[in-house]
Amino acid sequence: MTPAQGPAGQWAQILLWDNAENDENKGTIMLKTLKHQVNVLESVATSSFAAWRGCLVIKAVPQPEKPLVLYDIEACPYCRRVREVLTALHLDVEIRPCPKGGRVFRPEAETLGGKQQFPLLHDHNTGEVLYESEAIIEYLFRQYANRSVPRYYQSRPWQAALGAAGSGASELRGMRARPARRPEQGLHLWSFEGSPFSRLIRERLCENEIPYTLHNLGKEHWTEAGPARQRIKPGPYRPIPGGKRDAFFQQHGRVQVPYLEDPNTGEGLFESARILAYLEKTYG
Repeated sequence: MTPAQGPAGQWAQILLWDNAENDENKGTIMLKTLKHQVNVLESVATSSFAAWRGCLVIKAVPQPEKPLVLYDIEACPYCRRVREVLTALHLDVEIRPCPKGGRVFRPEAETLGGKQQFPLLHDHNTGEVLYESEAIIEYLFRQYANRSVPRYYQSRPWQAALGAAGSGASELRGMRARPARRPEQGLHLWSFEGSPFSRLIRERLCENEIPYTLHNLGKEHWTEAGPARQRIKPGPYRPIPGGKRDAFFQQHGRVQVPYLEDPNTGEGLFESARILAYLEKTYG
């Protein structure tokens, strides 16, 4: 028996296999990390094409007694415009994802409104059922802010092209359904529309047709601009007292999105990469 065929040789071979497997795992992790960073940059481009609407709260209106329900495709530019306004008004909304090829909420939307067209808003407080982004935006400002649509959120001839370019920049993620397991209860996502990191989570939830409550946590003052770790205003971050951000800060000790809570498992997660990994593992 040669040394290579004896116990020592066998252990050496096992160690080589282990090292090769570890190297392969490290390579996979590096590729996933790189892909995630690329997706973040693509999402930044999407927000840029939208002129970063859906970041700043222009009027924090009271939450209605009953939930607003939005039948929505994350990658749809017209749905994006509605979500921008929901952030601008600090309104929470129940999202019913309706990606192309989806079978979970599309039939429900058709029964409600008569056709599969999105966005579709159902306001249980008034009984209104509305198609068309412009009509929905006008309704939200009139009904909840008691004002006309601000110029910044009015429709412009070039917005359709820029919106389509924004969706293309993110590779049309959040457009088509993918196989996934259904949760018994809807999830909860704290987000704001212009957040590039939050968009990655909304894209996956849409593709998986997972319903969720979208808790809008837009920036309440211009000094809050910038990522959670380095805002424009130097020093320790303190949100405006009494607002939604302040309530979140009191509970979590920081204000950072995305933040996901899953009542089915009791999980609460920050960081987009961790949330995506959790959704992949839990729901596919």
